[in-house]
Amino acid sequence: MDEFGMGEHGAVNNPFAYKNDNEALDSSTNRRSAGGSSGGSAAAVAMNMCLAALGSDTGGSVRLPASYCGVVGFKPSYGRCSRRGLIAYANSLDTVGVLARSAKDASLVYDVIAQHDSDDPTSMPTTLQTHIDELDQNLESQWDSDLTNLVVGVPQEYYVDPLSSAVKDVWRNGIRHLRDRGASIVPISLPHTRYALPAYYTIALAEASSNLARYDGVRYGHRNTTVPNDDLLYADTRADGFGSEVQRRILLGTHVLTAGAYETLFLPAQKARRLIQQDFDQAFYSPNALHSEEVETGGKVHVILTPSAISPAPRIDDCIPIPDDNTRVVNAYLNDVMTVPASLAGIPAISVPFGKCPESGYPIGLQLLGPYGHDRFLLRIASVLERYDK
Repeated sequence: MDEFGMGEHGAVNNPFAYKNDNEALDSSTNRRSAGGSSGGSAAAVAMNMCLAALGSDTGGSVRLPASYCGVVGFKPSYGRCSRRGLIAYANSLDTVGVLARSAKDASLVYDVIAQHDSDDPTSMPTTLQTHIDELDQNLESQWDSDLTNLVVGVPQEYYVDPLSSAVKDVWRNGIRHLRDRGASIVPISLPHTRYALPAYYTIALAEASSNLARYDGVRYGHRNTTVPNDDLLYADTRADGFGSEVQRRILLGTHVLTAGAYETLFLPAQKARRLIQQDFDQAFYSPNALHSEEVETGGKVHVILTPSAISPAPRIDDCIPIPDDNTRVVNAYLNDVMTVPASLAGIPAISVPFGKCPESGYPIGLQLLGPYGHDRFLLRIASVLERYDK
C-alpha cells in the first residue's frame, strides 16, 4: 500500500504483466502500475495468492487497483464496515473495501465485515443496519440474471477529455451487455460532478493534515534523534519520517485549514460535496436510506454505470514524480476523477473487470454505483455484469 493510503502507485508491479504476451517483461519501461493505494491487495488477488483481500478506499483506492489488475473492487456504503485499526486518512471518506476474484466472493467477505462496531464512531447503528438491510433485500430479490425492468443510468458528465478510446469502447460494450440482459439504459445528468475532484482533494487533504498531526516525534511515530535543538524536533522529525507525497498533502491540507483559506476553499468544497450527494439522491429511484421516508427522490434509475478509470494501468515510469515538475502529480490526481464522486456521496460502488485494451492487453474495469445502503443489491447486479466474459 502507498504510504498512509496516499498515492496512485506503490511498491507493487501490476501482476497482469506476467500473463501478458504483448510486452517484454525484461524491460522496466514495460512494467505497469498495480494502482493505489491498495495495489498490493489487488495484485495478491489477481495472482491467486488469496481468495480476497481488504483495502482502504478514500477516493478510489480499492476500485482503481481493481480496474488495473483485472479483479473486482467493492467500496461499501460509508459506515457499513468498521474502520477500527485503520490509520485515518480522511475520516469522512475512509471506507474499508473488498478486492476479490468475483462479485460473489466479494459478497461473502462483505457479509462477514458489515457489522456494527461500538469502537468505531462512524459505524452504522444496529437498528439502522436492520432497517437498511430490509430495504436492500427487497430490492435485491427483484433481479437475478434477467434484468428486465432494471433502469441503468449513464451520466453524460463522465465523458471527460482524458478518457481513453479503449475505455470508451469497453463502456459501450458494458451498456450493450446490460441492455441484452433486459435492462433499460437511460442518459442522466449529474451536473455537479465537475466539482468532485477539487472538492475531494480539498476535504481529504484538510482532514489528512489534522489526522497526521499526531505524528510529531513526541507522542507517536518516528522520532529524529539527531536534532541538536528541541525547537527543530517537530519539523525535522516530520520531514524525515514522511515521504514526499504525504508531505505535499499535509502542507496543502494545512493551507486549506488556515483562517484565510477556510472560507474560500474548505467551506465551498463542503457545499459542493452536498450538491454532489443531492445529484445522486435525485437520480436514484430508491430514496436515500439516511433520509426521512417521506422524502421523494423523483429519480428513475436503479444503478449507474461508468468507467472505473480513465485508462488501463499506466506505465510505472510515467507514475514516478519528476522533481520540480508537478505535471505528473496533477495527472495522477486526475486518475481519481471517475471514483471520487461516489466517495463524496458515501454510496456503494464496485469495479468489475469487463474488457481489455487492444493495444496493451491490460484489463479495463467498469464501475457500478448504487443508492446508499443497497450494497447487496449492487453486488447482485455486478455479478450479472461480470458474466460478460464468462
